[in-house]
Amino acid sequence: MAFHHVRFPLDIALGARGGPQWATDIVELASGAEERNARWAHSRRQYDAGFGVKSKSDLRSVLSFFEERRGSFHGFLFRDPIDHSSSEDAPNVTDQTIGVGDGTKLDFQLTKTYGAAFDPYVRVINKPMADSVVVALDGNPTTDFTVDATTGIVSFLTAPHAAAVITAGYAFDVPVRFANDRLDVEVTSFDAALAPSIKLIEIRQ
Repeated sequence: MAFHHVRFPLDIALGARGGPQWATDIVELASGAEERNARWAHSRRQYDAGFGVKSKSDLRSVLSFFEERRGSFHGFLFRDPIDHSSSEDAPNVTDQTIGVGDGTKLDFQLTKTYGAAFDPYVRVINKPMADSVVVALDGNPTTDFTVDATTGIVSFLTAPHAAAVITAGYAFDVPVRFANDRLDVEVTSFDAALAPSIKLIEIRQ
């Protein structure tokens, strides 16, 4: 298997439904109280892109994409229609804090933090759009870095000074695969088509 650094058709992705999923074990005690255990350290996203198929042209695009991925064998990029940026607006250099300098460390992982007051969740971002990434040191924009679009690691050419707050802004995709090896399609009229379900599931890396 391999990961194909190619994006699922964007116009179809915009009609997809889905989002994050967690895995929680819940045990109800004899007293009626509960004990809960989180089985996953990170959420995993799932989508159904079938809702975005509106025409035979859409269907041909999905069919070609599905065949080239060999069904669920190869992974690919998917643009989440809701959550695909470091902020609600265009990426800004101060959107997300990704680390603090120590004078020697060069590499920092892009992350996105959800929540603030109670128990913030930090999500690793490993498929950024490289040309969208902007970075700042203590709020001052810098271009003294490169970014790996396959891992989301920002590498500075010169180590940020000790205690420097490193922030970043970016757009990103989700690494996914087809959840099934079968694609069911239907032509409903002259130029209308229906794909009842195109399930996609996030690949953990």
